[in-house]
Parts: sequence; structure tokens; C-alpha cells
Amino acid sequence: MAEPTVPPAGPRRPQRGLLQVPALQRRPPERTKASTLDSRVHNRSLVLATLYHEGPKSRSEIARESGLSAPTVSALVADLEEDGLVADIGPRQGARLGKPARLVRIEDDAVNLVVLDLSHSDRFSGAVLNLRGEIVERRDIPLGDALGTAAHALVLRLTADLIEAAPRRVLGIGVGSPGIIDDTGVIRLAAHLGWTDLPLAAELSERFGVPAYVGNDVNLAALAVLHFRDAQTQNLMVISIEHGVGAALVVGGKLVEGEQFAAGEIGHVTVDEHGELCRCGRRGCLDLAVNAWHLNRRLAQAAEEQWPDLRAEAGRALGAALAPIISVLNLNKIVLTGPPELVEGEFLDAVLEVVRARTLGPVNAALDLRSLAGDTDLTLLGGACLVLAGELGVL
Repeated sequence: MAEPTVPPAGPRRPQRGLLQVPALQRRPPERTKASTLDSRVHNRSLVLATLYHEGPKSRSEIARESGLSAPTVSALVADLEEDGLVADIGPRQGARLGKPARLVRIEDDAVNLVVLDLSHSDRFSGAVLNLRGEIVERRDIPLGDALGTAAHALVLRLTADLIEAAPRRVLGIGVGSPGIIDDTGVIRLAAHLGWTDLPLAAELSERFGVPAYVGNDVNLAALAVLHFRDAQTQNLMVISIEHGVGAALVVGGKLVEGEQFAAGEIGHVTVDEHGELCRCGRRGCLDLAVNAWHLNRRLAQAAEEQWPDLRAEAGRALGAALAPIISVLNLNKIVLTGPPELVEGEFLDAVLEVVRARTLGPVNAALDLRSLAGDTDLTLLGGACLVLAGELGVL
């Protein structure tokens, strides 16, 4: 029998956090008059969304389900066929009275999406996807000790490699990064990578000539759970302990980003007033109790028989922080991500035990707390969600 090992702590890199970040203010949307172009884009999205979620349909069925007129649907389908995004696949099969209707469907491989995951401590990952989130090509690039401009250069190099590897026209670029990212794709702070006020979305779009979208990595993981992991709910929370502690919240099918785009930054919530001094200047932060680097460090310093208790202790700290959030929002689905050897088992069990002990029965009766630890594609799929929503309006 092989000797059990503690997952290596590895070199410590700067973590995500709110370190002397100036208060950002979300700008209210500008009021503009609707134009004919706006209406056409909206109607095009309705047609694409119907086909994306419902499968092949006749033009009359699309009109019925979208609420658009038959002539409008026919014109839009013709344009989409010309763009290569949809195809006429012939008459419906099966015995029916009258002339069978012709069906159209989305061409899943008509275009490609280029997506990047910048959340790993040792590498940047990327992939070329089709419209269903199926991976066509993968690329990784070692991060090493790169920070600031050096890390930025690696992002550009990886993006260029992925675009070159794409077999089809690239519809857009989606990027998941640690840190605080505003609604224009500017990375306001990514301490993990040494970035401040980096306009990554605008830069990628200008350099590569396609639309680019950048979002927080944990937020994108939540979008991936919602749209690609059969969440069966419109309300959920995703917690990552990979690098620091980050949370993402989806309510009514929409991400909750907060007024300063910092919703989910729970790593520096105090869970032990007499605990260890944190780099933020306070004691007993959740980050110290839960995140993988600190937990691995404690495991490495302890005897093997103490490991289950240490994992459970970390889980109890997270459960104590989550219980009031779950009570306030009455969430049923909570997903934990991070290293499987840390998240699963005693840690996960302790989180659930504490949440149930600290919330009312009607709140926790339907609670589904599960692990997607080891699902390394979540942030990549979340990047695809940004592109699909921004360019096609299907999500």
C-alpha cells in the first residue's frame, strides 16, 4: 500500500484580496433611444436562443416560441444561414398530414470560441471551443514566477496560440482571471498576478480583431455550473478555495457582482478574532482557515492521524461563514471547488454539518452542498458563457 502524502504546498504567490483598492462605483446604464439595429440584434438573439435551447425547429415554430412574426423569422434565418450560424436540415421526418415543415438548426461548429483560465498558480490554461462548449484544442503555458508585465505577455502569447489553433472563425475571446474586474473587462486588482487597472478586454479585442470579455474566475465558474453542469436552479453559490477564498453568487439566473464589483470577496471575513495575523492586517480571516495554501501548510506540519481533524476544522470555519449567507438568500445549491484531496471528505461533511446546525430547518431542508473539486474546465466554460451571451445573446 502506498504511503499517503500531503499535497505539496508549493511556492506561495500573492493572493486575491482587497488590498488598498480605491472604491469603485458602478455606473448606471446610459439611457438611449432604441434603434432599428437594436431591435434587429434583439430579434436575432431570440431566434438563436430558441434554436440553441430547443434544438431544430421549423420557421413557424420559431415564430410561435419567440413571439416574432413569420416574415421577420424568415428574414433572420436567411441572414443567419448566410453567416453560417444556422443551416436548413430538410423536412421533418415522420408521418404527418400535409407538406412537412423544413427544420433549421444551429451549426455548433460554425465558429470557435477562444477561452482562457488565468486562475492557476503554476500555469495559464486555454482552449478552443465550439458553440456547445466542446473543446476542440487545448493549450497550457507555464507561469513560473511571472508577475505584472511578464504575466501579461504570457496572456497575449497564449491567446495568439489559441487563435492560430482555431480551425474556424473566432467569434470572441473569453477570459477568467482572479481579482476584481469591472463591467468593461478592466482588471482593477489581481494581486495574484500583480495587475492593477489592466484593460485586458479592450487590449485583446484591439490586438486580435475580435470581441473580448473578461470576468472574475469564480464568477465564470458559477456561470459554467449554471449553464453546463445541469444545475437545475436559477439560484446558487460557488466557493473556491484554490487561491485564497472566493465566492460567486447567482440569483435569478444572473450574477451578483456588487456595486464595487467585489461581491464574493469573503476571504477576509473574520472567523476567529484571536486567530493568526493575516496579511490584510486583521486576525483570524477565513482565508487563513480555509484556503488551500494555508491548509496544505498545516497538514504538512501535522502527523497523518491529525489530517482528518484539520480538514474538518477548516470546513467548520467555512460553514460558519456561509450559514448567514444561505439564510439571508435561502439558497439550495452550494458548489465547492478546489483541490479534491482537500475539499472532499471531512471538509465537505463539516461545512454541511455546521450550516445545518446554524440555520433553520425550512432553510436547510433542501440544501444541496456538493463538490466539483477537480473540474478544471469550469472557468473555461464560464468564459464561453461570456462570449455566447455577448455575441449571440443565447445565454
